[in-house]
Amino acid sequence: MALPVTPKLDQPTAEHAPHSSKHDMEWSSRPVKYLISDMGKKVKKEAEPFLKDVFDPLPIEGKTAATAVLMLSSPEEEVLAKACEAIHKFAEKGDENKTSLMCLGAIEPLSRLISHEDKTVRRNAVMALGVMASNNEVKKCLKTLDVIPAIISKLSPEENVVVHEFATLCLISLSVDFSCKVQIFEHKGLEPLIQLLSSPDPDVKKNSVECIFNLVQDFQNRAALQRLNGLPPLLELLRSEFPVIQQLALRTTENITTDSETRVAFGNVQGFDTILEILGTKEFSDLHEGALRVILNCLEDSESMQLIQTLGGLEQLLQFVGTSTLPEAQANAVKAIARMAQSSENRKFLHERNVEKTLTDLLMQENENVRTAACQAVATVSKNHSSRDTFRCLDAIKPIVQLLNSEGSELRMAAAEALSSLTISNNLNAYAIYDVEGDKLLVRQLRDSCTGAAVYATSVLTNMASQEDLRKSILANEAMPALVELLHSTDNNILINATQAVATLACDAEARLELRNVGGLTPLVQLLKSVNAEIRRNASWAVCVCANDELTALELCNAGALEILQEINLSPNRNNKFSELALQKLLDSNLSLKYSLTGHLSASDITTDGFYDPGQIRMGHQVPTLEEISKQAVNQHRATIAVNGKPPDQFITKGADDHKQDSPTETTASSVLSSKRSSKTPSKMKGKGQKEDEKKKDEDEYKPQPEMMVDEAWSLPYDAAFHNLVKKAVESILPLQDEVKMYTALAKLVCDAMGGQVEPDKLHDFLWELHISELKVEACSNIILIGKINKGTYFHRALLYKVLADRIGLSCSLTRGEYNRAWNKIFITGPKKTYGYSQPECYIIDLMHQPGNLMKSNSPAALAYQTI
Repeated sequence: MALPVTPKLDQPTAEHAPHSSKHDMEWSSRPVKYLISDMGKKVKKEAEPFLKDVFDPLPIEGKTAATAVLMLSSPEEEVLAKACEAIHKFAEKGDENKTSLMCLGAIEPLSRLISHEDKTVRRNAVMALGVMASNNEVKKCLKTLDVIPAIISKLSPEENVVVHEFATLCLISLSVDFSCKVQIFEHKGLEPLIQLLSSPDPDVKKNSVECIFNLVQDFQNRAALQRLNGLPPLLELLRSEFPVIQQLALRTTENITTDSETRVAFGNVQGFDTILEILGTKEFSDLHEGALRVILNCLEDSESMQLIQTLGGLEQLLQFVGTSTLPEAQANAVKAIARMAQSSENRKFLHERNVEKTLTDLLMQENENVRTAACQAVATVSKNHSSRDTFRCLDAIKPIVQLLNSEGSELRMAAAEALSSLTISNNLNAYAIYDVEGDKLLVRQLRDSCTGAAVYATSVLTNMASQEDLRKSILANEAMPALVELLHSTDNNILINATQAVATLACDAEARLELRNVGGLTPLVQLLKSVNAEIRRNASWAVCVCANDELTALELCNAGALEILQEINLSPNRNNKFSELALQKLLDSNLSLKYSLTGHLSASDITTDGFYDPGQIRMGHQVPTLEEISKQAVNQHRATIAVNGKPPDQFITKGADDHKQDSPTETTASSVLSSKRSSKTPSKMKGKGQKEDEKKKDEDEYKPQPEMMVDEAWSLPYDAAFHNLVKKAVESILPLQDEVKMYTALAKLVCDAMGGQVEPDKLHDFLWELHISELKVEACSNIILIGKINKGTYFHRALLYKVLADRIGLSCSLTRGEYNRAWNKIFITGPKKTYGYSQPECYIIDLMHQPGNLMKSNSPAALAYQTI
């Protein structure tokens, strides 16, 4: 490396320096490095007058970088300037040279020299440091030297253009680092950079805007740029004759428009006009993609979207999509259209401009990004009802379905999203998907590794499943096993849509059977515990639908659904309408549990053999099964009252679950039940011969049947006494013509069977507790058959009345009160009025004190009957 005209002092001697001292002689023998530094401190002040007389300028030639670095400590400005210039040229030749200069210790003296009082030294030092700063190791070194304040000071207008160029070049390298960004911001470096955007020198403009681009990656710098009025000069650079400056300005604009406040300011300085002007200029085709990204950012705000719409931006975007030949630019334009289509007014405008035809054509493009953007736009535009039909008429559904076979996961997801939007409340589109066998592809997509694809696929299948024939086709393609797999997912979006799909498909009995067979009930029940409210609601809905099937409802109860739903409904924050309905459905499928937990059976709750009353159980606690109770030792607790009037030789014991309601027999207790449910006064609607046929059929129902094989498992004993009461009720009450007489006769029958009439003041002498205890000891069980009770109080009689009424077709409810009280409510229709029919009135029927006495439900007598 040559150092042109670099003066160097010879070692002084006594001969040449008559004033030299012993100290001077010692300094003369020291290394050159120290010689020069000491001269700067001592000789310059003391010996310089003598040296001027002794030494002439001495041109020398340095051949190593070390020599140049050494000269950075010279006291002579010309030496410093030459050394900095040589280092600058050496550093420009490669990254290795920059590293070697750093190792030689050039960074620290250069960092000092950029603030030298001599302009030439200062300029050359800035040039050297600006070039070297691009090296990573040099950047690390500069960070430790706190050089940023000095560099920022070189951006002042007093400095020349070259200093501006290389100072900004140095800041470009440093501004990539986050800590340096903070330091530049704290030392107010952004403001002079903004001023330099208007510099006459293109290199200064380029460096300044690139440095600003690095800085605005940080939020506080984005806000500061807008506050310092940096938008106008930045927009002006978009019209620069140099493409690199245009690109940097556009990238910076794209970044700062991610900030909402900046977007408002951007609109105020006519930024949208400039961007749309670029988009409409063919000569700026290389800027179109970036301009569209800016527009996409601005469309995040409704105000900015409205402003772009006012400027004709939406129509310009449509024209651009149709004329552009750049796939990426087309894709961004379609994305911008999709974002603007979030507004209902814009969707209407787009529909009027036949946007559906444009998007359908784009679905045929080879570029995957364009097709992906087109599908996403279809999904958004299809929020307009008319657009959904238009897409079908343009045969857009078939190519979208075919895109489900694409290799790209993003494209598959976008296609499923489009189909999801197209099938919302549109059965014709659902059938159009079915016609091109889209349901098969959608079921396959349920197992897609892409989460979004599976989410939208479940949504489409849910929309299609509203039609019965489509639902059957979906199930035939094994959708239920795939959905059950999704129920094990940990992704909330998948679980939300999967539970909704299960709820929609499970309205068919075949689907519920398949759901049980593939083990879907257990994960479904577990989702009731989800902390996500929407998952919990959809799972409750699915449980509610599945509970329509008695066998499915039983398995749901076995999986713990009843206890979980009780817990949910007790929580004011977690319960919902579907959880309440699901619990009600499960309880309706098991009336024993329902009565035990709620204390009420409505007239529509028809009890059958196997019903039992273990007493009131608090909501949230588990109700023991009959088999569990049968295994308990006889205790002092309240006896469990059970109903079973079906002879044991008419059914095969099924095992541990047979004790539950409906388990001992799955047939109705009597054909009378089905014939009586349709009317509250059935006897008035049939002729005498018909009634005799029904009576004979009822008697045949209870005749002993041929003996069948019975398993050894536990079963509820046969209650012959109750069987006889049913026969007696059929024989004595069904022939009655009057509704009131039927209810009254049944009340007297129950009263006689339970120990007869008891006066209110004689209740303490009616020892029903002792009688029940004797029955428990006699049976060696805590379970008492209702027909064996000869002394029964209010709740025994009310229960017997309800189960007998259910078997002969009379309508009544059963309500449990406090302190062993219970009562039945019946509705009696009064005599026909002149115009229309009178409203039925509610009565409570007395079974204890005046058997058959009807008390209006709100009367004092009725209230006294319900309480002590």
